[in-house]
Amino acid sequence: MSTNFKIAIFILVNFYTTFTAVPKMKSIYHMKLKHLDAIRLVECLLKKMESLTELETFTILYDAMILASGQGIQEVIEVIVNTFPQAIHCHDAGTNNNIFHIAVKNRCENVYNLVYQMNVEKTYFASIWDNSGNSLLHSCATLAPPHKLNLVSGAALQMQRELQWFKEIENFVPPYVRESKNYDGKTPPQIFTEEHEELKKEGEKWMRDTASSCILVAALIVTVVFAAAITVPGGNDQSNGVPIWSKQTAFIIFAMSDAISLFTSATSLLLFLSLWTSRYAEEDFLYVLPKRLSIGLLTLFLSITFMMVAFSATVYLVFGQRRAWVLIPVSALACFPITSFVLLQFPLLVDLISATYGRGIFGKKSDKPFY
Repeated sequence: MSTNFKIAIFILVNFYTTFTAVPKMKSIYHMKLKHLDAIRLVECLLKKMESLTELETFTILYDAMILASGQGIQEVIEVIVNTFPQAIHCHDAGTNNNIFHIAVKNRCENVYNLVYQMNVEKTYFASIWDNSGNSLLHSCATLAPPHKLNLVSGAALQMQRELQWFKEIENFVPPYVRESKNYDGKTPPQIFTEEHEELKKEGEKWMRDTASSCILVAALIVTVVFAAAITVPGGNDQSNGVPIWSKQTAFIIFAMSDAISLFTSATSLLLFLSLWTSRYAEEDFLYVLPKRLSIGLLTLFLSITFMMVAFSATVYLVFGQRRAWVLIPVSALACFPITSFVLLQFPLLVDLISATYGRGIFGKKSDKPFY
């Protein structure tokens, strides 16, 4: 009987893992239904297991807890622990890794965040070592699995996510764990540096390549808008040097847009130059480099936008007063560069801002107590 329960629980956890990985285009409604059905089935099986001995129950739930923690299925863990609280002490027999070690190694923040819902034993789980003398922070210092790294675009953002994980666990564990050595004589920071050496190099190359491309664009915009500011449309009055169209609304729009474009493109150029000359230390990937890149992309977007506005105002001054219909195709065409930038670079900008200034992936996600 216990073997059948064990197989059933194992199949349900795998079933949950399968349907949570379906493509996004599938109906979220059906995914939610499957999710609820899977949880209900687990609850039903757990009720049937109440008649078993503690040893039989622990044997059955062992594989389910280990698998669920590695796959990030916190709902299954919550259901099991709420029914059988001792199941939280399940650990891998070969390595002595508990469910939080496994969750951290596999970067399953859903499972790790359960510690924020715990009222007791937080310190206990933060101070457990495995058979190799590795603490929870040692486990976090290893490189994330490829499928977890690829959830974030760009090596620099991947390095940032890894640093966010390391800082989170570093703040969670007691102070004496942070510099503790495993049986190989290595501290967590040493392991992190060794494991992430290649990712750091890739992040530096990705950041420099991005900065190089943006430097070229920003420099071209600075050149164009600066020249436009000197040679104003319509020319100047020979008697006093004042622009001939200075009192027209379109000229005021041109002047303001051109000035804003010049200032934002110059700011963008300086920011991307700072990225090129940065020292690229590990800590820089956490805030400094992403912040510079996000502000640089934002100012570059603004400079392109206002450059197009200035161009449209110039066309109106030259042709629009006699041929108003010219504004329609010009305005439509002016939207293409802006739209192209939004489609190509805006997703990266959103990811940068979200990863650097957003709420983050860690923290208390539910008020429901856990263990």
